Amino acid sequence: GGDWPDVGEAALIDRAREWIDLDAVAAGRPFSPAAGLRALLPWPQASHLDDLVPETIEVPTGSHIRLAYPEVGDDSPPVLAVKLQECFGWTTTPVICDGRLPVLLHLLSPARRPLAVTDDLASFWANVYPQVRAENRGRYIKHPWPEDPLTATPMRGTTRSGR
Repeated sequence: GGDWPDVGEAALIDRAREWIDLDAVAAGRPFSPAAGLRALLPWPQASHLDDLVPETIEVPTGSHIRLAYPEVGDDSPPVLAVKLQECFGWTTTPVICDGRLPVLLHLLSPARRPLAVTDDLASFWANVYPQVRAENRGRYIKHPWPEDPLTATPMRGTTRSGR
């Protein structure tokens, strides 16, 4: 909305020379489409872009986890795949786009396998976590599985490592 330029496929093709660093592409150097698209924006919007659609989200452990955005034209929400133990104490589902778009959380086991998918953390902790805990605390015994995940300290590593 507002004064944002058209970034539809046809408009981007028409303005390709403005936002694609052809010298970098021709030389085989890395090219950042995000940086190129940011160059199309007037200064106020360019500075606000990272707030609207961040590349990463900080989780309770302090880790910055990369968001996976859907392909253009796909109405799926962005996905944050994060280990469940890094989310202890997190009660609100993260949102982007000025709070208009909730992020879909893929809560992962310590082996980075999916345990649950949710866009409602409060409901997950209250209704689903007890079953996930029961099924996995014997499988991943070196990792914390507290009875009350809302008051537990979020952790990146094992219980013994204390990280």
